[in-house]
Amino acid sequence: MKYLYLVLFGLMLFNCKQEKQVVNLTADEIITKSIEKAGGKAFDNSVIRFDFRDKYYVARRDKGQFSLIRIYKDGNDSVFDLLTNNNFDRFINNSRVILEDSLKVNFSASVNSVHYFSVLPYGLNAEAVNKTSLGEEQIKGKDYYKIKVTFSADGGGEDYEDVFVYWIDKEYFKIGYLAYSYNEDNDVGLRFREAYNQRFVNGLRFVDYNNYKTENRNVELFDLGKAFEENKLKLLSKIELKNIEVELLNQ
Repeated sequence: MKYLYLVLFGLMLFNCKQEKQVVNLTADEIITKSIEKAGGKAFDNSVIRFDFRDKYYVARRDKGQFSLIRIYKDGNDSVFDLLTNNNFDRFINNSRVILEDSLKVNFSASVNSVHYFSVLPYGLNAEAVNKTSLGEEQIKGKDYYKIKVTFSADGGGEDYEDVFVYWIDKEYFKIGYLAYSYNEDNDVGLRFREAYNQRFVNGLRFVDYNNYKTENRNVELFDLGKAFEENKLKLLSKIELKNIEVELLNQ
């Protein structure tokens, strides 16, 4: 009987030690898990179509090559923007327009921005992306990993100096919130986004966002989660993707 008690006591101690073990994930591991939960490698070979505000978007990704498209009406004109791995082109009424380099940069950035946000966290494992763990933070009673994301000048795009923060929930590894800073004229702007309306289309995760701003110029980027928790942010707009269609290639 004493032997049985000793065995049971030993098992209890072992289980307690196991429960106390904490798995410390790196920022890269957290982001990788988040991408997997959102659809993973299926994004790499897909065609995604959606409406955003008054424009129609198409993203084709196939074996490392991409074509990001934006189509809309400008008065009586039909505008077709095409961003690829190598170039940006604009067509108006099916005729290619010769653009100055500065306009190409601006139009490329605006097209890429919508497509970038539409498929987050996909893209955050690119070579130009730098990820740093900021520990954990609780927002609205839920625990999140807090990840800082910056971009290298080489391959990071025109806005590589922008800084992002992602709050990824610890249970399901899905982005619940994100914040970012961006350069304005002689200043830095801040935005905070709250994900909602999660849905999966052909296995890929999409969300919409409530888009917030702060009117307190003393609030720092990394404190926006706390400011949101304390209801100190102002709702600026909603980021809603509509009529999403997903075609998976090479399946």
